[in-house]
Amino acid sequence: MFIGHMAVGFASKRLAPQASLGVLMAAPMALDLLWPLFLLAGWEQVRIDPGNTAFTPLNFVSYPYSHSLAMSAVWGALFALLYWLVTRYAAGAVVIGFGVVSHWILDFVTHRPDLPLYPGGTARLGLGLWNSVAGTIAVESVMFAAGVWIYASITRAHDRAGTYGFRAFVAFAVVGYFANAFGAPPPSAEFLARFSLGIGLIPLWAWWFDRHQEPISPA
Repeated sequence: MFIGHMAVGFASKRLAPQASLGVLMAAPMALDLLWPLFLLAGWEQVRIDPGNTAFTPLNFVSYPYSHSLAMSAVWGALFALLYWLVTRYAAGAVVIGFGVVSHWILDFVTHRPDLPLYPGGTARLGLGLWNSVAGTIAVESVMFAAGVWIYASITRAHDRAGTYGFRAFVAFAVVGYFANAFGAPPPSAEFLARFSLGIGLIPLWAWWFDRHQEPISPA
């Protein structure tokens, strides 16, 4: 749920307005930021398997350290604690912690039953929204539009970098989402892992244009 996770990042700004959007965006994407590192280290496995679900050709063979429910809670607690130690902004730390765990919850909705509860566990969960292309796109598009609207309703650009950086980010996310949904499968698992390292640029972009935004004072 790519743009669905980004929607959580945008919406989180309402709950933690003093936190940078870059950090708020990184939180719900955190598990996917860790995943390619663990793939390249050989700790987790994915296979390119067209037809695995209607929406994605990826077969998530094993990813207990990045995507199990227990570890998502651990990563969320660590991320929140680190943020609090640096900023002492309690509201931001709480939102960030829940943002990390929200990744597993949204993946539970979209994935077929492949999500572990904890490393070493045999149970695999998932409701399988990805078995419907139309359903997946409808749900994620509504979520993303709502997240963007929430962010835009509580912030205002104070220069062109804020205006066009935000617009370009949204456009990039939409184009990238549909290119990923309808494009060719990755040529290999290693290529996918290395390409996925680029996800780390998304929170940096969000951090940059958010610096050129200011909160809108309530009337």
